[in-house]
Amino acid sequence: MRPISLSEVVGQEAVLDSSGPLGAFMGSPATDRPLPSLLFYGPPGTGKTTMARLLATSSGRRLIEISAINATVKDLRQAMDISRDEAAKGRGSAIVFVDEIHRFSKVQQESLLLAVEDGEIVLVGATTENPLYALTSAMVSRTILLRLSELSDKDITTLLQRAISDERGLNDKFKASPEALEAIARKAGGDARKALTVLEAVSQAVTRSGRKSIELADIAPAMPSALARYDSTGDQHYDIISAFIKSVRGSDPDAALHWLARMIAGGEDPRFIARRLVILASEDIGLADPGALTLASSTMSIVSQIGMPEGRIPLAECTIYLALAPKSNSAYLAINKALSDVNEGFTPTVPAHLRSSGLGGDGDDYEYPHDLVSTFSLQAYLPLDDQNRTYYQPKVNGFEATLLERLKRLLGLRGK
Repeated sequence: MRPISLSEVVGQEAVLDSSGPLGAFMGSPATDRPLPSLLFYGPPGTGKTTMARLLATSSGRRLIEISAINATVKDLRQAMDISRDEAAKGRGSAIVFVDEIHRFSKVQQESLLLAVEDGEIVLVGATTENPLYALTSAMVSRTILLRLSELSDKDITTLLQRAISDERGLNDKFKASPEALEAIARKAGGDARKALTVLEAVSQAVTRSGRKSIELADIAPAMPSALARYDSTGDQHYDIISAFIKSVRGSDPDAALHWLARMIAGGEDPRFIARRLVILASEDIGLADPGALTLASSTMSIVSQIGMPEGRIPLAECTIYLALAPKSNSAYLAINKALSDVNEGFTPTVPAHLRSSGLGGDGDDYEYPHDLVSTFSLQAYLPLDDQNRTYYQPKVNGFEATLLERLKRLLGLRGK
């Protein structure tokens, strides 16, 4: 069911539209005009291989397919020799399609650079990893990066309906309920290949049962759970943890639990999640609820000791608590402001009465607060000229409101 013409492709309109970066090269033969080297970057089952093949067909160029999993530098040299021969015969440089190009070593990538730069080959790479991190900067600079998005449930449903009726697919041997197709599309997670694989498995099961209709109840045995779209080292890792943090910060426990579940189902290291909860507790909740940091710290310790799947429970408990806790980033802002002053040169000499008495300090001038009834001293703790520097600015949230009143009283005693 792989599309054999541009009209059969669903999704990726931003890339394939006539005004898009690829559309201009898909409409008519282009052997007489330059064709740029490309990098297709996107999740599995979104059309990377299909687009490379259609590009070769529409441009009238030879396609040489290479898998980076088992290719050698010798294979690449042979592809370059074939491409030069094609160009010499007036058919244009060949399109060398490298699947999983992020698996190439630095040496393998560099062996292609000169041929790409001189136009001796048209390199089309496909990768599920972010090229900015997975490929060398030299390779990225010589190619046009095209990002493909996950297919929508509607796109997947269209492909499934086509597979049922097309002679290349099930050739109308089966009927399928809309609910069944929607269930496959929803569970496929934007992966067309996965959806078609499930449809094929379901059709075989229905055949064995002597039926001709695919119903909703037939889907679960072939696909018990949805495809977990998660990569612990790729964009999903960074995007989902970002969504998780922002949901907790935004006080939405349900959204936070969804992103937490996505990470757990995707196999994320629970210790990483626990560490982020500790950071959240101190950066975004802070003194509005000092107990949040204690809970997060305990969660990190517990998760490291009991592991998964039981670790999901304290992670969820801590997530809900932090999401519903009052929020304050005053401690975060305060230390950043203080560090900024230090980095910009504010490093005054320690006043004599604050120095260690063994290092030239004058212990007689230091007033010990515990010797006073109020346990509060009016002595200066910064040089006199810098007494009015302010770093900590409390917010009127949760426990910090109490700290604010206490601070106001102390500042009043100091005459500030």
